[in-house]
Amino acid sequence: MTEPTLMILILAATVAIFVWNKIPVEIAAIGVALLLFATGIINVNDTFAGFGSQTVILIAALFVVAEAMDAAGITTWMGGLLVRFAGDSRSRLIALIMLFTALLTAIISVNGAVAALLPMVVVLAVRLGREPGQLLMPMAFAAHAGSLLVLTGSPVNILIFEAAIDATGDGIGFFEFALVGLPLLIGTIVIAIYLGPKLLPQRVPEATPKDLSDHPRVILSHYWPEEHELIRLRIPAGSTHAGQSIEGVLPATLGDVHLISVQDSEGKPLTQVNLEAGNYLVVRGTTTDISDFALEHDLSVEASEGRGVACGLVSKSFGVAEVLVSPRSNLIGTDVYPGMITESGSLVVLAHQRAGQATAGYAPATGANAVRSGDTLLLQGSWAALDKHTQDQNVLLVDSPDAIRRQTVPLGPGAIPALVILAAMVIMMTTNIVPAAVAALLAAMAMVLSRVVTIGQAHRSMAWQTLILVAGMIPLSAAITKTGTATVLADGIVTLTGGGSPYLLLIGIFLVTAVLGQLISNTATALIIIPIALSVATEAGLSPLTVLMCVSVASAAALLTPIATPANMMIMRPAGYKFGDYWKFGAIIMALYLVVAVFLVPVFWPF
Repeated sequence: MTEPTLMILILAATVAIFVWNKIPVEIAAIGVALLLFATGIINVNDTFAGFGSQTVILIAALFVVAEAMDAAGITTWMGGLLVRFAGDSRSRLIALIMLFTALLTAIISVNGAVAALLPMVVVLAVRLGREPGQLLMPMAFAAHAGSLLVLTGSPVNILIFEAAIDATGDGIGFFEFALVGLPLLIGTIVIAIYLGPKLLPQRVPEATPKDLSDHPRVILSHYWPEEHELIRLRIPAGSTHAGQSIEGVLPATLGDVHLISVQDSEGKPLTQVNLEAGNYLVVRGTTTDISDFALEHDLSVEASEGRGVACGLVSKSFGVAEVLVSPRSNLIGTDVYPGMITESGSLVVLAHQRAGQATAGYAPATGANAVRSGDTLLLQGSWAALDKHTQDQNVLLVDSPDAIRRQTVPLGPGAIPALVILAAMVIMMTTNIVPAAVAALLAAMAMVLSRVVTIGQAHRSMAWQTLILVAGMIPLSAAITKTGTATVLADGIVTLTGGGSPYLLLIGIFLVTAVLGQLISNTATALIIIPIALSVATEAGLSPLTVLMCVSVASAAALLTPIATPANMMIMRPAGYKFGDYWKFGAIIMALYLVVAVFLVPVFWPF
């Protein structure tokens, strides 16, 4: 049996296993690599080459960059913009997501754009009560169309540009790709809006993030009466209260205002006896009572909009976390009351509930309560303090401070360094100063060193299913090329169609490119098809630019399987997709790509 024949059998078996969907895709991918080794098609070094490939390194680094974007609140900010402009309209939401994805793809890459926007779109879907699967596939397919907006949108475009120069002495303009990219993007958006509800799979992913976008308001209504607010009052410079004791500022007989804590601007509780200018009094009560109190005592009410403080609970600097007292906790039997500073000195207890009801007492002198198993404590402090001190075996954390911060604080303290690092990465990628994998890896390292993300968050950001699948399939891609299987398939299809009309020739080139693009990377596909297509164009007397642009469009049509591109693979798990879910929606989009490649390309690049 010849190697190409054996490869075709292995290829068919691989596709069948993926479609069968009974074996984890990671096991299937590694199994294929080991099978290629067992049959002698590749050696042991080639078998595991994928795990050290630039592609896998690039994807892993982009996961860290995307995690940093999310941790810095950039994706929350972008999601807020999308919700604001889209409103309740599904059509506007999908159109805006797809447009934004396509534009970002044109700046960085397909995989980079999908990795960066994936967390935002998943949370956005949960927030709006939609299935992530209804948004993620349109997003990924918009990225494919966006890769054809500019020269730097895809490595394939660079290959096409260089081949055009070699063949004609004249390249393709930087924005000339948009002549086919814009119709593809517009058509993909229209199909997603009108046919998406019927074609996109209705899947429930294994795990979806909790919507915490309105968390401060939910917390406020859960722990205190409906008419009450939690407000921070600032002691201004030159205030007569500076140097006074807390009791002197807040008489116990004043209305319904309760002092909970004295804090600095970063949310750290203060223990000094006397007040100082710049201190904040965290008080609870009705808006009217607090306003009267602030006016009488010449205190400044911290503006929620101006400093980004939500309900007095969350800001860029500080936040809240709920913890449950675990069974056999060392806290059981100890006294607790609102306003009490924890043992670490970095957190303050805002509220104490038992069985969903607030316990009495707002100062140790008026009624501290003994802690029982199952009690709930609401803690406030800086985000760093919350991250550090809520990881305690004596309590169970309800929602992680990190998750709360990401969804409630747009453009957090790490936003500026994250944006600077992202811009530097984009510049390096677009100018090719260094390889894309190096640029992404430098950006990922910078995100950790600048403390936008911790090393633990970087580790947790890895989507191992995606990385293992891509690494396991790279040997298959290399084997298809090495054994000549790709050339056999390409030559056969192009030979069958090359002698007819030029449109039939373009159909043949499109089909072989698109078919191979579902099984191996579109860059590898382009490298195989470009010389064959140019040879056929020369024999048929056609313009090389026409067939090259047809290859460019067909290479971007990696739409029918999750293994076609890393971007398709990235959305599989968050959306709950199965292997066979891509082809229904992808086939319609593929038909659009075929029409553009065969009939629109000759309009701009005549035969």
